[in-house]
Amino acid sequence: MYHRLSLWIARLARLTAYAGGLSLMAVIALTCVSIAGRALDGLGFGPIPGDIELVEFGIGFAVFSAMPYAQFARAHARVDLFKPLLSKTINRLLDLIGDLFLLGFSALIAWRLWLGMIDKGAYHETSFILQIPVVWGYRAAMATCVVAVIVALFSVLRSTRALLLPPSMPHATET
Repeated sequence: MYHRLSLWIARLARLTAYAGGLSLMAVIALTCVSIAGRALDGLGFGPIPGDIELVEFGIGFAVFSAMPYAQFARAHARVDLFKPLLSKTINRLLDLIGDLFLLGFSALIAWRLWLGMIDKGAYHETSFILQIPVVWGYRAAMATCVVAVIVALFSVLRSTRALLLPPSMPHATET
């Protein structure tokens, strides 16, 4: 059961990261085309209108999309200065505490993002140049933030399991 859940969570986190990567590549392409248009302004070309707004939406989505995979892969920045000096049990306990902290942080971000999304939707706020509803960006970020909370919940389960079922016990090494 745990093994299947782990595989499902890994796929979900990876899929979210791929979506963020595609968004980042689109932002890079958009920026290159817009800069080239500015450089060729005298030849009848020009920048892409609203390029800054599109970059803001794309980068925001890319950042939120990286959170679930970073949590699943334990790739967040950490200071392991004393980790080699501590026992495996203490290190597993520290991993659990860190995962609980990140779960709380992810849930806090999701809650505040939800409130912001409701606010932007209620007031029908749009971007300045392209008039894109700002709530669209909030919805996209909210979807990835929900995935981040799901992955954070799994990470707490994984750390709790590692603490309670040391690797010498059967089924403790399943990922």
